[in-house]
Amino acid sequence: MAIVTGAGGGLGRQHALALAARGAKVVVNDFGRAVSGPDGRERTAADAVVDEIRAAGGEAVANGASVTDEAAVAAMVQDTLARWGRIDILVNNAGILRDKSFAKMDLADFRLVLDVHLMGAAICSHAVWPVMKAQKHGRIVMTTSSSGLYGNFGQANYGAAKMALVGLMQTLSIEGAKDGIRVNCLAPTAATRMTEGLLPQAALDVLTAESVAPAVVFLASDEAPTRTILCAGGGTFERAYVTLTRGVHLGTGPDVADRLAEQFDAVSDRDDEQVPDSGSAQGSNEVARALAAR
Repeated sequence: MAIVTGAGGGLGRQHALALAARGAKVVVNDFGRAVSGPDGRERTAADAVVDEIRAAGGEAVANGASVTDEAAVAAMVQDTLARWGRIDILVNNAGILRDKSFAKMDLADFRLVLDVHLMGAAICSHAVWPVMKAQKHGRIVMTTSSSGLYGNFGQANYGAAKMALVGLMQTLSIEGAKDGIRVNCLAPTAATRMTEGLLPQAALDVLTAESVAPAVVFLASDEAPTRTILCAGGGTFERAYVTLTRGVHLGTGPDVADRLAEQFDAVSDRDDEQVPDSGSAQGSNEVARALAAR
């Protein structure tokens, strides 16, 4: 049983379709505007995706909660439990763009992007967390981005939110391990409504949302890893890491800043770098090096 946020179009739609094709019952969440259909009924983008899933023989329901509305998200979770009795998968996909260079950016837009991407994922994850703990099983996917991992001009708000999701994933994967909850990040590259005008046509032709969906299926599966940043686009899959170099112990004293400048290349040397198991690894390395130098 899966909840996919921002699933009315683009990546979220493909995630929902792919999970449903594998047999998952899906809540298609999208905070989209309703429009009148040919039969006069109000229809949303989420309703259209539900229709696609049902036409293919799957089970799905639409939900219009805003991921930033705690009460609405809580109601979505309770409605899901009442209907299907459990929640196995949460794909935090909902997001918006408010791109501008930092100098021209309104801080209200900065907060809004953080609210939807970061707080939306936190609110939804917090709502399903006790359910997954009780089940001793859960899969949560955070949608990060290359703009967060590496930066991108005009996306200070988006990049900050997307990198914050990596930090959220890192901690939740540690906290959820004992309860069978696996938490990962997906960094997708795809041509969607949100990326219109940003990519050349040749790139748009190969960077389909469909090509990313297998990554979500994998991260939602029994074989899913945890604490992974999986990158996907155009049928290529990569893995990104947050690493720590071995570093150089310089001790203390008035000349340390000068010696740091001189030895910065050695500090940055990636030979013997590690992927820490937790935040304590940095401190452990620093304490060990300091004690060894005594």
